[in-house]
Amino acid sequence: MQLIEQDRHLPPVVATMNLLGLFGTSALLAVAFWYQLAHGELPCPLCLLQRAGFVVIGMGFLFNVRIGERPTHYAMVLTGSLITGLISMRQVSLHLAPGDAGYGSTLFGLHFYTWALLAAVGTVIYVALLFVLKDAARGVHREGSQRMRALSGVGFAVFALLIAANLLSTVLECGAGQCEDNPTHYLLLK
Repeated sequence: MQLIEQDRHLPPVVATMNLLGLFGTSALLAVAFWYQLAHGELPCPLCLLQRAGFVVIGMGFLFNVRIGERPTHYAMVLTGSLITGLISMRQVSLHLAPGDAGYGSTLFGLHFYTWALLAAVGTVIYVALLFVLKDAARGVHREGSQRMRALSGVGFAVFALLIAANLLSTVLECGAGQCEDNPTHYLLLK
């Protein structure tokens, strides 16, 4: 995919922030996937839904970077954030009972579903900041750099690889049916 002419005239701060959003979303998916593979932390059904929400968020940023900035792409980011936030809020509420240790391991003292809630809220704030900076940079146009185009290609490749890996692991874990509530093994690798 080539960047369209409109992208070459985006304010550099807007293009950079969309690219950082894509890399940030990829980092979230990579950490979750690494814990799954390295620590045997199989994602529960709600965890899988949160990952799907992050894929939607990442797709919005990716579309802005590769196809061109559009309000519908930001709507994807915000919708993905809202859905991910609601799903993670549900999972947080399931583990609020006294004595409940929560599901899975923690990272810096918080469970991954708590991090997902914080990331979803943070993404909404990030997009709001992006809009403010975009408005402030109105009228500031420069040619898109070769470096930015190369980084967008890397971002696309990394994100696509993470989506494919997560999809494959989900199929291996759940098969064609519903996933177990507290998975302990890959259903198709038994």
